[in-house]
Amino acid sequence: MGKRGGYPGGMPSNMNMNNLMKQAQKMQKQMEETARELETKEYKATAGGGAIEVTVSGKHRLKEVTLAEEIVDPDDIEMLQDLIIAAANEALEAADQDSTSAFSGLAGGLGGSLPF
Repeated sequence: MGKRGGYPGGMPSNMNMNNLMKQAQKMQKQMEETARELETKEYKATAGGGAIEVTVSGKHRLKEVTLAEEIVDPDDIEMLQDLIIAAANEALEAADQDSTSAFSGLAGGLGGSLPF
C-alpha cells in the first residue's frame, strides 16, 4: 500500500520544523524592521521642469508641495493642478517601488528552504 497524504518522502523532522520556525520568525522580524525603515523615508518628485516639487513619506502621506512663483498663473489653474497631481503620483510610485524592492529581497531569502 502507498502512503496517503502528508509530505512527499514523509513528515519533516522536528529539527527541520524548528529550523523552519526560526527562519520564519527571523523573516518576520526583518519585514517589521524594513517596514519601519521605509515609513521614515521621504520621496521627492518634480513636474513642470522642476517648477513643482512634491515630497511624500514612506507612509504615503503628502508632506510638502513647493511651487516656483512663475508657475502660479491665475488664468491656468488647471495646469497647476495637473502638475501637482503628476508630481505627487510620481513620488508615491517611487515609494511603492522602493517598498516592493525591499520586501521582494526578504521573500527571496526563503527560496529553496521549505521542505514542501
